[in-house]
Amino acid sequence: MDLNDSYPVKLYIYDVSRGMARQLSPLMLVTFIHTGKHLDGIWHTAIVVHGKEYFFVGEGINSCSPGGTPFGEPDSIVDLGFTEVPEEIFMEHLISLAESTYSVDKYNLFENNCNAFSNEVAQFLTGKKIPSYITDLPSEVLSTPFGQALRPLLDSIVINPGGNNITGQR
Repeated sequence: MDLNDSYPVKLYIYDVSRGMARQLSPLMLVTFIHTGKHLDGIWHTAIVVHGKEYFFVGEGINSCSPGGTPFGEPDSIVDLGFTEVPEEIFMEHLISLAESTYSVDKYNLFENNCNAFSNEVAQFLTGKKIPSYITDLPSEVLSTPFGQALRPLLDSIVINPGGNNITGQR
């Protein structure tokens, strides 16, 4: 493999509410009305590189073929550019993350989720962050009375679209 090889990096974005968040946003987030904000979706993200889709869920860091989760095809795909990080080094990095920041017991729907993982991996591979409308969503929801009231329930939710755990942990 030539050291000058570069590999495309894409962000796959899924709305796990399948459009319901957009429809119910005015009812759920009444306090957003005065700010002019609304909820367009409840985002699950993944990084696609080296022919696989990588994501963090309640069962750890998983991978599958691109678009191979039960979410189906992504709602949108963001081209993050290219990386020169070869697959072997990337896998070593993922295993390190799976043993530390993104281990099975560290998943949290609001603070340490698939979007935090995608953002960190995107920066590792390309130096670019994922869109802020995705990373800012949890704090925006929690800033509302409705979000605070639902937090205990929402904290118990673990999103798991399937895939193969990269460390074999379950």
